[in-house]
Amino acid sequence: MKNSIQSSFIAFILIFAVALSANAQNLDKQFYQLKTYLLKDGNQEKVVDTYLKDAYLPALKRAGIENVGVFKLIPSEDINDLKIYVLIPFSSLDQFLTLDNMLAQDKSYISAGDSYIHAKHDNAPYERINSTLMKAFPEMPIMEASKIEGPRKERVYELRSYESSTEAIYQNKVDMFNAGGEVALFDSLGFNAVFYAEVLSGDRMPNLMYMTTFENMESRDAHWDAFRTAPKWLELKADPNYQNNVSKADIILLYPTEYSDY
Repeated sequence: MKNSIQSSFIAFILIFAVALSANAQNLDKQFYQLKTYLLKDGNQEKVVDTYLKDAYLPALKRAGIENVGVFKLIPSEDINDLKIYVLIPFSSLDQFLTLDNMLAQDKSYISAGDSYIHAKHDNAPYERINSTLMKAFPEMPIMEASKIEGPRKERVYELRSYESSTEAIYQNKVDMFNAGGEVALFDSLGFNAVFYAEVLSGDRMPNLMYMTTFENMESRDAHWDAFRTAPKWLELKADPNYQNNVSKADIILLYPTEYSDY
């Protein structure tokens, strides 16, 4: 009986230690929310811009959340959607879960965002909001706000989503970025990454997302040319362990708003 109790106690301690280790690993990684505002016209765009600039971002800073990125689509002949992308880093899931309650108690936020917060049902400030929740990769556990310079409307912030056919194949692509060295390759080529992350909840799962940044389109194209011919990429591309692990790639080219943190 005594040995049985001791064995159970040891097993409990081992399980508790593993749980603590897992929690510690998660605490070392940030979580990200990507909010996408879908807008119908310039009036809605103006209302959301004003809300984000004067109410939402200042409130996030008061809540201890820094480096919030706000982006818009780079105009092109193929793209006429009106969207605003907001990328928010969280130090923990608890910070994400408690944010709305904190905002509800922030009088300055409620006052500055009144026209948005209390908009009427027949005069909504947006059509819909899409939300994606992500967890940072081990190879880049903390977001790094881009330090590139130059006119903001000329900058290119490239947001990519890589989908995979199954969860297991998706994990293979995640491994390719981390243990395989793809993150390190991007870093060595000066891609100025903001984040790499696994999508925990979204509408294109299983998928990962990441963002790289460039001073302008010419710089972006030159960096990708260097990537495609890099010996490390050619090695990874030919590695039989990393074949057919992306079923679809979405590429979104953005520029930062004037009130974005970076």
